[in-house]
Amino acid sequence: MKRIQFSEISGYAPGYLLILGITGLLAAMGLGAAYYMEHNGHWVTGMNNEIVWGTPHVFAVFLIVAASGALNVASISSVFQKPIYKPMARLSGLLALALLAGGLLVLVLDLGRPDRLIVAMTYYNFKSIFAWNIYLYTGFFAIVIVYLWTMMERRMNGYTRAAGIAAFVWRLALTTGTGSIFGFIVARQAYDAAIYAPMFIIMSFSFGLAVFLLVLMTIYHGTARKLGDAVLYRLKNLLGVFVAAVMMLVTMYFLTNLYATEHHGISAFILAGDHVYTKLFWVVQIILGSIAPLVILYNPITGTSRVWIAIASMLVIIGGLAQLYVIIIGGQAFPLVLFPGMEVSSTFQDGVVASYSPSLPEILLGLGGIGVALIIVTLAVKVLQFTPESLADADIDPNYSAG
Repeated sequence: MKRIQFSEISGYAPGYLLILGITGLLAAMGLGAAYYMEHNGHWVTGMNNEIVWGTPHVFAVFLIVAASGALNVASISSVFQKPIYKPMARLSGLLALALLAGGLLVLVLDLGRPDRLIVAMTYYNFKSIFAWNIYLYTGFFAIVIVYLWTMMERRMNGYTRAAGIAAFVWRLALTTGTGSIFGFIVARQAYDAAIYAPMFIIMSFSFGLAVFLLVLMTIYHGTARKLGDAVLYRLKNLLGVFVAAVMMLVTMYFLTNLYATEHHGISAFILAGDHVYTKLFWVVQIILGSIAPLVILYNPITGTSRVWIAIASMLVIIGGLAQLYVIIIGGQAFPLVLFPGMEVSSTFQDGVVASYSPSLPEILLGLGGIGVALIIVTLAVKVLQFTPESLADADIDPNYSAG
């Protein structure tokens, strides 16, 4: 492998300014939506007493989960000692920090009273998984920043593997904690499942790698830098493995629920209901977000086309958002089982499927989080040396042969 030269992105090409403008607009609309919701109250959203986690939480959890997965490339490089991934490790770490920042920003701005975060940071209830996550999120920032420092400062290169192992272990804990938010909620039939922890870990691998692929391809296409087939095909094949693994765990989740009588109701609600959650599950999550990407990525024709690889990555992201929408909002919409085996009805709408329709401010706030994450990446690669000047096969593939 040749010596890799890192450099900032020079100049202000129209494409760069366009991306900066679009992401800036998304961020501005998100802040405007947050102000509108904070000023008028949450009654202007689709959230209510039954659905207390709305669309902003879908975006926030997606960004947080994807942040852990975006660090995959750096982990493969440092922890598993795969040299072909090393040139992309800096960008991997940067994207992980940016996605987590965007996700946490959405969460904070959706509180209605962001100042209440001070209470959460100063008074801890260690029986709550949310209290644990404050340490997991802040620790992730600290460890990944140190990890990037060891990669970018030549004198610290000897500590890169140790920092990489620490980051790898911490991000597994972070995603386990995020999945456990749902796995520990015993009152909801859709939750209360230990499989959520490993499922969220694999989801993070899938979502994060899909985002990383799109960012990598956009940067190298927009700057006319060389991106070789060797690394691209490795990444897209790995993405296919993760997508298949997510499908396997989702299948295990429903098979387990179908085995246990107490979960038959929620399983029928998601799998065979007459509402948006069933359509999102089968059409968007399974067909468009899982099966279609697998067909694209492993088809000999589409699997070698960069346009199709980008389409597959986008479908994985769309499918991931649908999956989290079904988990978070669909799980709340299913009525609480107050008295098993009995039909319950009251003036408080017990036993009734909760209604929810996302409002425009909620959607804009979620998109604003994505905008903030992409702004961080766009500006960082402009001023700091996060990207190699070339990822051509001849430069990074130790097995490359011109013949």
